[in-house]
Formats: sequence, structure tokens, C-alpha cells
Amino acid sequence: MRAIKYRELKRMYDLAGPAQTVERLTEALQQGHLRPEDFSLRELAEATLGPQAVRMLDPRAGGVVLLEAGEGVDVTAFSNITGQVVQAKIMEAYNQEAFVLSKLVETIPTRLDGERLAGVGPLGDEAAEVHPGMPYPSVGFSEDYIDTPQTTKRGLIVPVTKEAIFFDRTHLVLQRAAEVGEILGLNKEKRLLDLLIGATNNYTWRGTRYNTYYKAGDTGPGGGPAPWVNVIDQELVDWTDIDAAEQLFADMLDPNTGEPVLIRATTVLVMPAYRHAAHRVFNAAEIHHAGSGTGVHTVTANPLGNYRVVESRLAYRRIIAAGHQPEGAKRWWFIGDFRRAFAYMENWPITVSVSPPGSEAEFSQDIVVRFKASERGAAAVINPRYVVKSTGQS
Repeated sequence: MRAIKYRELKRMYDLAGPAQTVERLTEALQQGHLRPEDFSLRELAEATLGPQAVRMLDPRAGGVVLLEAGEGVDVTAFSNITGQVVQAKIMEAYNQEAFVLSKLVETIPTRLDGERLAGVGPLGDEAAEVHPGMPYPSVGFSEDYIDTPQTTKRGLIVPVTKEAIFFDRTHLVLQRAAEVGEILGLNKEKRLLDLLIGATNNYTWRGTRYNTYYKAGDTGPGGGPAPWVNVIDQELVDWTDIDAAEQLFADMLDPNTGEPVLIRATTVLVMPAYRHAAHRVFNAAEIHHAGSGTGVHTVTANPLGNYRVVESRLAYRRIIAAGHQPEGAKRWWFIGDFRRAFAYMENWPITVSVSPPGSEAEFSQDIVVRFKASERGAAAVINPRYVVKSTGQS
């Protein structure tokens, strides 16, 4: 644990002001020069509120209200500095590595509670040629749009009690902060994963709701043929299974022009049981191919060097939660450009706010200060043609 010089921190707060102090503290926490565990709630309270105010936390001292502003008592300094420490711990848990898909999809800021994302229908190559002396044609806007789902708000409160300060239970407060960050991050990840595995379908194009995934022979909305095919049933064993998924991408057509969709798959997501198998497939130095009936054995370089391979334990659990057997769920895998297939429509990112001093909770529950963490958004399918799912049943 680093030795925090609380008096110098308080002096910087008085001289530089709260904004600059909080900015420097945030930077130190983000860069790892300080960690939330380096702080002590009691010592921070003694430096900002004064030793006498902290002693008054003991009812035998006379029961003076802690957050009553007075000489030597700086309520805002304690709240602001403690808030940065709590926020750092919340964000650490919210952004943990286990939340794989949250880092792969695009986050789109929005101020709307569900919105219509308008697009420009591609013209194909009909307007490519301009004859000498003739005007350039203007691009026309076709009715091409998707509707994203309504956003939802989620949040939790981290309380700091008088006992937490008096007995210096900093670790307990940070543990609660980590739980808040993990709960909010986990909820976001699960909503995205439910879209990825097809348990939730919210792709609405031109006013019609579609499933995210269709197999060959499936029926689309209105009883017509499947609008696209992005499901195969092949276990991830070697490069031929990746090739089967790539052939589906090759057959994807733009619904406006009938031209091929320009897709470049970048990432493969597998279940934990196939983590080593996937790395063997993608990281092999060479592949061997025996020609059928020819007796010719060919050795070539591995063509799969441009993919990023990730695993998700949470995806495996979500597949089981959707009603699939564990043994079968182990073989599922996904390939595509997840940033173009899915997005998180975000009204506001995870934000931590502090309660005002002298609240009712201080008197009735001995809660000195509360920190509220909240975020609002929705997981959305942007274009399902950019992802292929394999249930690995072959």
C-alpha cells in the first residue's frame, strides 16, 4: 500500500481547487500510480473534515452531526475525493476482461429512447459513368432504416456509513463499489450476449422485425424465403470450418442493390471448452491437405492468420440459460465483424454522482455520504449479415 500524504492532498484541494485536484487524482488512479486500496477513509476524513469531526462519530462524544459545515470541516473535499476513489473501483469492475463482447461492439451515443437510424440505399454502379459535358448525377436517398430498441436505466447506490469511517472499513466500501460495477457491467454484457446467441431478436428493418439468424431453408417474415443465411452446423476443427462460414459471407447480398455485401470477418468468439482448439486452428504454422483419390499430399501456409480469437465463459452460460444442453453449448462459435453487427445504444455511460450533505439518510441511517452509479442504454442488432453462428453439431 502506498503512503498517501493526506495533508498535502487537502492543501492541494484548498490551493488548486476541487476541479483540478479531482482531475489529478483521477489521472493518477487511471494510470495506476494510485489504487483505490491505497486510501483510508478514516485518514481522509481526518484530513478533510478534521480529527475532531471524526471523533464525534462516537456517540459518547456528544453526537454532533458530522457533516455540519464549520471550522476545519470541508464536507465537499471529503465527498469529492472519496467519490473518485469509489468511482475508480466501480469502473475497474465494470470494465473487467470477462466482459468480452462489450469491448468488441460499437458504442453509439444517443439522446433518444430508441431511435430510427436512417441509411442511404446504395446505388450500385449504374451512376459511375459521366459523359463529357454532362452534369454529375446526385445521390438519391432511399427509404432505408432500422429501428433500435428503447433504452433502459440501471443503477445502484454505494453507502458510506459512520462506522465505515470510524472503524476504517475502507475495504468493505470498496468491495461494495466493485460489486456495483460488476453487476452493471455483467447486465450489459448479458444483454449483448443474448443478441449474439440469438436468444433475443430486436433487428427491425424498414418496419419489419427479423430474427438475427437464419439457416438455409428457413422461412423469413411473411412466409417468404430467409432474407439471409448466417448459420452453419460445424464443429470448429480445422480451417475448412472457417472456410464454410466465409462462404456464407461470400453469398451475402445487399438488399437494396443485390450486390455482394463487403464483409471482412475479423474476430472469432468461442466457448471455453474450445479455447485451445481454436488457437490451434488459427495459429498453426501450416496445413496439410490430402487430395481425395489422387494420393497427392499438399502442405501450405495457414491462411487464417488475420483473425482475432476470444473466448467467453459468459456466452457459454447464456446459451445454457437459453435452454440448450451444456455438452452442445460447448461447441458453439461465432465469426464476423462484431462492431458492424451489433452496437450498444448509450444515453449515458456509467456515471457516479454523490449525495448532498446533511441528508435524511445521515440522521436516520448513519450514512455520511452515498454514491450512485447509473448507466442507460440498449443492446441493438445493427446488421446481422456481419456475423455467422455455428452450433457445432456436425
